[in-house]
This record gives sequence, structure tokens and C-alpha cells, in this order.
Amino acid sequence: MEFCVEDSTDVHVLIEDHRIVFSCKNADGVELYNEIEFYAKVNSKDSQDKRSARSITCFVRKWKEKVAWPRLTKEDIKPVWLSVDFDNWRDWEGDEEVELAQVEHYAELLKKVSTKRPPPGMDDLDAPEYGCIRWQDRRGVDWWGS
Repeated sequence: MEFCVEDSTDVHVLIEDHRIVFSCKNADGVELYNEIEFYAKVNSKDSQDKRSARSITCFVRKWKEKVAWPRLTKEDIKPVWLSVDFDNWRDWEGDEEVELAQVEHYAELLKKVSTKRPPPGMDDLDAPEYGCIRWQDRRGVDWWGS
């Protein structure tokens, strides 16, 4: 999750098993404070935060990673300031099937690239009319040059 606060100071992020507490001051010195009770338990020891000039990003790992949450918060009501970041959206349903299809597609591409085939025939190509030389290599392939 990301808290968009430009030029933040006095940043404090506390990630606990069931909540996150965030506070800071913005560029105007206004104090901001948010406390979010998570829908379910998170792994607070494997979670972290990163501050940049424009925002504070919190990487929170769910306790049960393969279980989708219907929402972020424990309450059924979404705060007005909270929105979904669709750039980082992950649809849990069908993930394994999509990954398997991608692996199969990659394997097919590798097979096509690694399959040795004879070079394409060039019998249908016309030689330029300005002093070209034609010769054949050991395999009987026609070559043109000057």
C-alpha cells in the first residue's frame, strides 16, 4: 500500500500482525495519521516500508499468501481516502492455469528455436543482371556474389 505524501518528514510506520499505524508531517508541516485494521493476519516480520520524495510505500505480506481477501480493511466500509492501485492488481482466480499456459508457450518457443532445419531454398530468387557470380556450396545450396 502507498501513502502519497510529498516531502514527508517524521515518518513512522508500525506494521503489526493485525494493523498498520502510519504517521508523518507533509511539506506544510501538517501532521497526518492513519491506522488500518487489516482484514486478516499479516506477517509483520516479513513486511517493510520504503520512503521516497513523493510517497511512503508499505510492502505487507499476508499470513496466508494464497488466500484472497475481499478487502484490505477489517471494517466492511471503505475509507474515502483508500483506493485500489490497479497497476499492482493481482487476480487470484486462475493464476495457476495462466502460469502453466505461459510455461508451455515458452517451452514451445524454445523447441522451435532449437530445432535444426536445412536453410531455405533460394532457387526462386533471380540474380541481379550486373555481373553476379553464382556458386554452390558442399550441400548444393546456391549462393550469389560479385
